[in-house]
Amino acid sequence: MKFIVSALVAGMGLSGCQTVMPAPTGPHLVLTGVGRFAVFGDLSTRSRSGDQARLRSLQVVESGFEVDGRGFWGGWSWWAFDCAARTADRLDFASVSEGGIEGPAVPDSEPPYPAAPGGDAAELLAIACSGSGNAPTFRTVESAVRAGRQALD
Repeated sequence: MKFIVSALVAGMGLSGCQTVMPAPTGPHLVLTGVGRFAVFGDLSTRSRSGDQARLRSLQVVESGFEVDGRGFWGGWSWWAFDCAARTADRLDFASVSEGGIEGPAVPDSEPPYPAAPGGDAAELLAIACSGSGNAPTFRTVESAVRAGRQALD
């Protein structure tokens, strides 16, 4: 949580915020887990080469989440996974304020770590490495935020 709040504050302090741009076909957001946050994997960003996979995730915060009086929906992160070793590496975090404005990405310099069963990283690894089956997808960030907040309530 400390990392996320720091990244949100850092993103607010940097200029050059931009609107969240979906992949050319639009996002295909799949709910992967609900705990402290609702986490979605964006299937439109999934790529795989051998045992290596990448995926962008959307982390949704509860309704009313604010930092310095500014409301936030959550944030995006790029992840890299080793499907054979079952490790996860969160590469960055970019806050998303209310209305879908994305802050600049703040790199996450922590090394890859084992994806513990039941954790957010393991749930994202599963769809990055194996696919999502027939899970329902959300085609806009706004619809994912609504669904995520309902799941958090």
